[in-house]
Amino acid sequence: MFALGTRLSKKAATTAAAIMIVTGLVAVAGCGEAPAPSASGSSSSSVNPDLDAAAYTKIIDGGETADASTVDANTWAKAVKAAGVLKVGGTKTSTLFSLQSTSDNKVRGFDAGLSQLLAKYIIGKSDTELTVVDSSTRESVLQNGTVDSVFATYSITSERKQKIDFAGPYYVSQQAILVKKTNNDISSVKDLDGKKVGVQAGSTGPDVVKENASGATVQEFQTDDEITQALRQGRIDAYVVDQTLLLGDVVKNPNDFKIVGEPFGDKDPYGIGLPKGSDAAEFVNAWLKKIEADGTWAKLWKVTIGDRTGVTEVPTPPTIE
Repeated sequence: MFALGTRLSKKAATTAAAIMIVTGLVAVAGCGEAPAPSASGSSSSSVNPDLDAAAYTKIIDGGETADASTVDANTWAKAVKAAGVLKVGGTKTSTLFSLQSTSDNKVRGFDAGLSQLLAKYIIGKSDTELTVVDSSTRESVLQNGTVDSVFATYSITSERKQKIDFAGPYYVSQQAILVKKTNNDISSVKDLDGKKVGVQAGSTGPDVVKENASGATVQEFQTDDEITQALRQGRIDAYVVDQTLLLGDVVKNPNDFKIVGEPFGDKDPYGIGLPKGSDAAEFVNAWLKKIEADGTWAKLWKVTIGDRTGVTEVPTPPTIE
């Protein structure tokens, strides 16, 4: 997700050193790819792993609200506005994308913020109702009408498009490898052969590991927390998932884990899951273009990801399909 040549701020910070030194993640910068800490990062980098709640709230409160005619012209949006709340499938445990605060129980992050901004655009207030999903339930909650949308680092795939619609993409990542900080046996995807590798059930992880390390033993889990616990306990040797999620794990546990090797596999575009056959995607794509053009997307990225990882170069959003 991150690009070579990223500019880093100058204050010293332990968490930044933990992320930057151990990752060795070198990606080629391109349109629509999120930038990542480069292998050249050092202990002189500065991050604040805690999200700035006041700055986050200011962004959400400052979000635009659509005029009545725009909402009324779209069946999906009109129903959301009538309900007075945007029902969202998401998570409460993703450090950078959607994490519930232990102090005020509010959910904040890049995905959470996008969902709240979309609610503000439709309803006039950032009211969302969160249903916790994992990688195996994201389609079903849309199909049975439990939620109006899914914001959950949700990779756009042809198979999923047969079941639901997507807006976006709004972000791009690749797969990466997380290991215990004391592990010196795994330094690239080639080293996964013969190892036990944890992946999220229902994600693109199992296929990616099979394609790139056919000799690995794949073990599927439901959640990120389950996999990091298994890794910490030595029940698996490595964890493969989107690099963005692993960076969050390192921010949260800088003394326990490290990311090794370069990102691999196909580019992984994240989309917003929407009901199949509805007119939601057209409406949400138009809104995404608005927040990208007016700088809101960049401001949200900076507060939720950039400031917390020491990355100062704001990525260019991917081209919306």
